[in-house]
Amino acid sequence: MSPETTTELGRRAEARATEYLESRGLELLERNFRCRGGAIDLVMSDGDVLVLVEVRSRSSAKFGGAAASVDPRKQRRLVLAARTLLAMRPRYSRMRARFDVIAFEPGGDAAPERQVIWIKDAFRL
Repeated sequence: MSPETTTELGRRAEARATEYLESRGLELLERNFRCRGGAIDLVMSDGDVLVLVEVRSRSSAKFGGAAASVDPRKQRRLVLAARTLLAMRPRYSRMRARFDVIAFEPGGDAAPERQVIWIKDAFRL
């Protein structure tokens, strides 16, 4: 059996994040919005709030873990992608928006399953 590529791991993490958020009442609007300056993994709604979700997964916490990888540089790219999304999809611009992060952190020896961390309103536009 061949090892998973990073793309496959990313797709699996996004599918798990979608399932996790939908089970908590959010509705998926779009996946993988891409533009020249950045990308948004999941575009969801939480009632009347537009939720722009960054999904991160790490196999080890060696370099700060998944949540810590949404650093200021990544945040700037997400903001740029969000501005492009809102310009291209006027129906979304009428909604309040927030950035959420779903981080799959390594569970360690005692818990081999990855821990899900949902950071609502992780940073501001």
